[in-house]
Amino acid sequence: MELLAAVFFGVALAYANGANDNFKGVATLFGSGTTDYRVALGWATAMTFVGSLVALALASELLQTFSGRGLVPESVLQTRQFPMAVACAAAFTVWLATRLGLPVSTTHAIMGALVGAGLAAAPTQINFLRLGSDFFLPLVLSPLLALGGVILLCPAFQWIRTRLGVQKEICVCVGTEVMARFPAGTTPPQAIATAAMTVPTVRIAEERICREQYAGTFVGVNAKTVLDAAHFASAGAVCFARAVNDTPKIAAILLASQALSSNFVIAAVALAMAFGGLISSRQVAETMAHRVTAMNAGLGFTANLVTSVLVLLASKFGLAVSTTHVSCGALFGTGVVNGQARWKTIAGIIAAWIVTLPVAAASAGLGFFILGGG
Repeated sequence: MELLAAVFFGVALAYANGANDNFKGVATLFGSGTTDYRVALGWATAMTFVGSLVALALASELLQTFSGRGLVPESVLQTRQFPMAVACAAAFTVWLATRLGLPVSTTHAIMGALVGAGLAAAPTQINFLRLGSDFFLPLVLSPLLALGGVILLCPAFQWIRTRLGVQKEICVCVGTEVMARFPAGTTPPQAIATAAMTVPTVRIAEERICREQYAGTFVGVNAKTVLDAAHFASAGAVCFARAVNDTPKIAAILLASQALSSNFVIAAVALAMAFGGLISSRQVAETMAHRVTAMNAGLGFTANLVTSVLVLLASKFGLAVSTTHVSCGALFGTGVVNGQARWKTIAGIIAAWIVTLPVAAASAGLGFFILGGG
């Protein structure tokens, strides 16, 4: 029974992770109008699944980091209640944020859950020094590095584009608008009800209204075709990197039960993450794609490039960075570059990050006692 419960909680965490994180890599594809939601989601799911399957080969150090060893006493790690409480609390926290459409960090949720369950089990034996150096510091610095990377790279890519003779095209929007005439002696509501009419309109639109295109060629190929291909590749790289980074963290919790094989755990995590993304990622997708900043394909490519490089490097060296923090930091950077950052949404996302830690910690501590660990 305990083994089934451990599997259930671990799979629930992987599903919640997929629902909240799966679309983050392809948010720029959807937000820039490069492709639609379904195509972006399919590409994200495929690359996430591949990344999950090779995660242990590329990021085995993360298994050790997120097993809790060195953070809580070994005697606590040997209990069945500890990994179940961690998985349950992290899953609850991430799922709650997903339902609210907030992109939060599974890494942050797991970290909070490890601390909360550890405090419940051994309140005076938490290694806060390791918590700060191995967990907190990378989580704080990574979004700042991503933001700075985008701000630095965008002018460089802009200069390269100009040197190659690739220019932006401004579209003209042709459509209709409902216009109301107000005859003398009528109030606006009466006029709208009686005199509204549809008229054709033509106007030159800004990028946030119509999508920018790129005119010119690159090595004999249409510039837009090249950019779209590079944009898709960079989005796939983010999804791959995200899976490489997140899968070992979730697997570490399941493997702590010491009754499951690593092959079974990886397969279960990969499938659950894929299904979570396919079924439940729409709300977070809308936030990431349309509510953080307006974007075009060039800015999206730059954000994805910075995100994938930082996350893969962190995974290789076992650093506890969050793909959510990195990808959001990169998107914040695009908002700074184009001057269209939506600071109210950004403030809400950062607030959700701050709340994630205590919610996960409290849930894990409560879960540890409920499961009989106290």
